[in-house]
Amino acid sequence: MTTALELAEFVQETDYDNLSPDVRDALKRRLFDAVGIAIPAEVAGPPQAVFRTVTALENDGPCTLWGRDQRVSPVGAAMHNTALVRYLDYMDSFLAPGETPHPSDNVAAVVAAAEFADRSGTDLLAGLAVAYEIQAELAWNAPVRERGFDHVTHTVVSAAAGASKVLELDLEEIRSAIAIAATGHNALRVTRTGEINEWKGLASANAARNAVYAAMLAKHGVAGPRNVFEGQKGWQDVISGPFEVELTPGERVHDVMTKRYVAETYAQSAVEGVVELAEREELDPAKVAGIKLETFGGAKLIIGGGEGNRYEVANRAQADHSLPYMLAVALLDRDLSLAQYDPDRIRRNDVQQLLRIVDVSEDPDLTERFENGEMPAVIDVTMDDGTTYRVEKDAFRGHPTDPIGWDGLTEKFETVTDEFIDAERRDDIQALIRSIEDHRVTDLTALLA
Repeated sequence: MTTALELAEFVQETDYDNLSPDVRDALKRRLFDAVGIAIPAEVAGPPQAVFRTVTALENDGPCTLWGRDQRVSPVGAAMHNTALVRYLDYMDSFLAPGETPHPSDNVAAVVAAAEFADRSGTDLLAGLAVAYEIQAELAWNAPVRERGFDHVTHTVVSAAAGASKVLELDLEEIRSAIAIAATGHNALRVTRTGEINEWKGLASANAARNAVYAAMLAKHGVAGPRNVFEGQKGWQDVISGPFEVELTPGERVHDVMTKRYVAETYAQSAVEGVVELAEREELDPAKVAGIKLETFGGAKLIIGGGEGNRYEVANRAQADHSLPYMLAVALLDRDLSLAQYDPDRIRRNDVQQLLRIVDVSEDPDLTERFENGEMPAVIDVTMDDGTTYRVEKDAFRGHPTDPIGWDGLTEKFETVTDEFIDAERRDDIQALIRSIEDHRVTDLTALLA
């Protein structure tokens, strides 16, 4: 059996009735979190550019552009709405040893396809379960980062699978959708190396768009390479190396983390630690002589300087992928939320000076602990008088070992959306998502328009 057929059979066979109550609840929480973080992104420049692009090409369609009260094709909606979910870097993450994708990158694609097909909330949860499971299994068993590919190379496959589920494609159509997605849309890692720019926050939106388009092509009779993964010059040969998957009915969703802070995934423990330390010791930032972070290999590589200079920080895309910036501003402000990415805050002298005395190094023992499921960080803050304060973290609030439930997500939702929607609408969105089985997907998208 080829991997494409194995994935297609999993998509076809996984239904709402196969999902445990815990999986259903976890998927609803993932949907709620994704919708919440999309709302404040509506005013950001790059998502607005996506909106202008999508509406320049389409002026009518069956699917809702969240926050815009306009409708386009499912392809355009997947692009625009995924940009909203992803742009603020506040989305969820799956923690695999060699890859850390963001499964919520699948949400808007599956919602758009389900809205197009007028599916129920139970259908939506089945589609999300499929997408989350495949995203996680590819990240765990077929990491692509070391070969120079971006993690949205996985997303286009998982989102195509989820879209295929809610579109009710047959087995051969699902296989073709996966094959088209996996053949034609493999993204380069350069997105997240060197001088990072705004494409970092839009790459997954592009993947979501391509995923829905692949599913629509398959629905209308276009076939993809049946041996896309194992074939000569195929996915395993070129992109990932050999791998196998072991799929469950959505159980991988329990290994997905929720971000407590607006920061890259690998920064969460370190940021939480430095905030705790600054508050506990009442640190005076003006008297800090140095900040030293010992972390695991992936954090050093991606946001600590291994893939480019992380001390030259001039915009949001660079700031949320710079451990020096994130630790410095968190110590100064005792927080790392949307306000810390305001352009004026990024450029201010206090943080620009403090970030330059942040030292980030890899500790092999911490790397081993990360590979065994922790997200460790050891932070030393040294003051002008030579006093050094230390904090050590194994994980953070929102890690799979310390998950955030409905109460915590409600607080996060209220915090990020307070300036944009009123309490009644927030309550309506949460109530609908928590009872999504009793609704059509169009009921949800009407609330998000």
